[in-house]
Amino acid sequence: MKTKIGILSMGCPRNLVDSESILGRLNLKGYQIVDMHRADVAVVNTCAFIDEAKRESIDTIMDLVELKRQKKLRKIIVYGCLPQRYKDNLRKNLPEIDAFVGRVSLNHNSQNYSLSPKHYAYLKICEGCINNCSFCVIPKIKGKFASLDIETVLKKLRQFNKDRVSEVNIIGQDISGYGLDLYGELELPRLLKKIIKEARDIGWIRLLYLYPSRISDELLWLIRDEPKICKYIDLPVQHINERILKLMHRDTSKGDCLRLIDKIRKTIPGVALRTSIIAGFPTETDREFKELLRFLEDARFERLGAFIYSREEGTPAYNFKNQIPRRIGLERFNAIMSLQQKISAGINKKFLGSILDVLIDEKQGGSTYLGRTQYDAPEVDGMVYVNSKRKLKPGDFVKVKIHDTLEYDLTGEVIL
Repeated sequence: MKTKIGILSMGCPRNLVDSESILGRLNLKGYQIVDMHRADVAVVNTCAFIDEAKRESIDTIMDLVELKRQKKLRKIIVYGCLPQRYKDNLRKNLPEIDAFVGRVSLNHNSQNYSLSPKHYAYLKICEGCINNCSFCVIPKIKGKFASLDIETVLKKLRQFNKDRVSEVNIIGQDISGYGLDLYGELELPRLLKKIIKEARDIGWIRLLYLYPSRISDELLWLIRDEPKICKYIDLPVQHINERILKLMHRDTSKGDCLRLIDKIRKTIPGVALRTSIIAGFPTETDREFKELLRFLEDARFERLGAFIYSREEGTPAYNFKNQIPRRIGLERFNAIMSLQQKISAGINKKFLGSILDVLIDEKQGGSTYLGRTQYDAPEVDGMVYVNSKRKLKPGDFVKVKIHDTLEYDLTGEVIL
């Protein structure tokens, strides 16, 4: 009888791609992939980026340990970021775990076992990071920046095209650096042009995480002119105060950020900008935080994610003096999200009465479906509540007339 393998994938879509790779290799070796409640062996692919992710990973591991104690599991294997950072400590404190496996190398195997919904997929084109921000532990976890060669990327893309995937999300810690290690130049625009030629049956191509200083005019023109590329730019700025940006080791200045945002909006009319912000970075003063709020109010990002600074050992910022108390970090996080809620509500009102292309993700019940516009990435952004008189299925593209707006979501009716 084949050994049954179940997997739990923690953290970001990049981890999900790694989990698909792990299962692909196990499936080729003859193991049976099943839901966790039917598994003999549990695999958990962990995240250790910030404290919250570490706690979630540990809680998941402890739940599996309890199942093993109840004889509902035979073995537990812990993969990924957590053992990469803390393998010795984990071995000492979790003797119930059968194996700890750290860094998973950038995978060239096309035989992945999909964990995403059938109508969209994640295409990881690079691993590691070249930015070395002072707060970030990713370079220590993921290692040296590495790009997949163009032909390997296209091979994966062709499979998605064959499977008639509706949306491909191109991911990496920093996809704007693609090709620098292999070709000596930033080659994301060249790669995208080749992807577009291969993506005949793919509706949307979305770019996730573009480092500000590596966004070229050529890339902006390509996003503007290519219908398949979502008019959506994921642009994590983290902060806007000049002193804080330097402490973060961000290779960009306040002026650079302001000029880039202005250029993007002028080059790509109607673009949705998404950013990430850190609240409570060490030494951040009330005045500098208010400067950040004013910037967010002026920039009016269509999408925004905020995080409370997490003090990670092994990073330069760990040793910075004047660490901000968690209570103040939480207050600043709440202030950012409260402001963004108002900004998002105002932006959404502009869509009232308009007709938008919507990708259907799932049926909610009755004649109501959940979908997304090109301005919304899966899992992290808003959605559209869609009413339809005809049956729809995940992966369908439909025209929807918007008749109501919420803080982050839209509601509308399919136009027959």
